[in-house]
Amino acid sequence: MTDTVRSLRSKLKRRQTTIGSWITLGSTAVAEIMARSGFDWLVVDMEHSAITLNIAQDLIRVIDLCGVPPLVRVGHNQPNLIKRVMDAGAHGVIVPMVNTRQEAEQAVRSVKYPPMGFRGVGLARAQKYGRDFENYRSWNQEHSVVIVQVEHIEAVRNLEEILSVPGVDGFIIGPYDLSGSLGIPGQFDHPELLEALSNIRTTASRLGALSGYHVIPPEASDMEAKLQEGYDFLAFSLDILYLGQACTQALNAVKIPEANHEA
Repeated sequence: MTDTVRSLRSKLKRRQTTIGSWITLGSTAVAEIMARSGFDWLVVDMEHSAITLNIAQDLIRVIDLCGVPPLVRVGHNQPNLIKRVMDAGAHGVIVPMVNTRQEAEQAVRSVKYPPMGFRGVGLARAQKYGRDFENYRSWNQEHSVVIVQVEHIEAVRNLEEILSVPGVDGFIIGPYDLSGSLGIPGQFDHPELLEALSNIRTTASRLGALSGYHVIPPEASDMEAKLQEGYDFLAFSLDILYLGQACTQALNAVKIPEANHEA
């Protein structure tokens, strides 16, 4: 593991602000471009994409070799899936729909080896294909990252218990699903959602917890607003929106001669 990679969990523990992004396209070229763009970390999304484990390992490898910590958002809180992405070389996981203390404990224990966890021992890319298990075991216990997603009102109610689990490094809010759990999907200005977000910030501030938010639109003003609100683990948009917006902006900037319109 490089010093850059080792430093991510240290940054999170110090509540140092970091900015990452989301990868949903199974392209190593896209992963390399984003890894060389200055993000502090990148997430390979295996929940809402067609990315398979084989593709995820290739993306993890490219991100890692660029000196950026690769995280994986797993499809669900399933120990075997978490173990496999960690063995593939992920430096941590983002686990969706963690609504209780017990679910948070399962996520941590799936990442860590005994005695802290119950992850089984395998020899794959993370362990340098069997050449360096002991160093990896030591690194994993100290530096692997576990972020839980708060995306249901039940998680908001149980947030203090969830964040008190040893090994949970912080949380990231999934605004769409959180609004959906309240019966107001996508209504981000609705009073019920704003109240839930306020309760999350109050609890996180009281506990000194790392607070994350996924800002979906690739707009700097939206990111700046979340920074002002005190979030320090920020995901800034995702690959497909960057690509789509850049294409649209570039095309709209082209001035077509009026004569062509008339023709």
